[in-house]
Amino acid sequence: MSGRVPPLAHTGLWQAVMAAAAGRCQCRGTCGKNHAKDGGRCLVVHGGYGQRHGTGTVRLLAAPAEPADLLLPPHRAAALPKAALAAWCPACLDATTRGARRACQSGAAPAEPDALF
Repeated sequence: MSGRVPPLAHTGLWQAVMAAAAGRCQCRGTCGKNHAKDGGRCLVVHGGYGQRHGTGTVRLLAAPAEPADLLLPPHRAAALPKAALAAWCPACLDATTRGARRACQSGAAPAEPDALF
């Protein structure tokens, strides 16, 4: 993880989450993509480049691992322990949050990725 720029605040917690994730987005399909060609996990790494032309350097975020917890108010999300956090690329985080909001509005549980077996 050396040479990668951490955020300005809570660097210890962020670095612990990134170390547990090996600096790679931990999305396993809750964003709506199955990531099948990626071995079931998003390939985006912190400090790498986006998949689209002109996206620039990707900065991973430490956010709640459970899609429903993404809807928590900021003060409650900030109080979550390290074990309840995951590394997210901005694209997967945004798509998963949108899915959680839709599920909350419809009264259904947030979509989980398809089981392999």
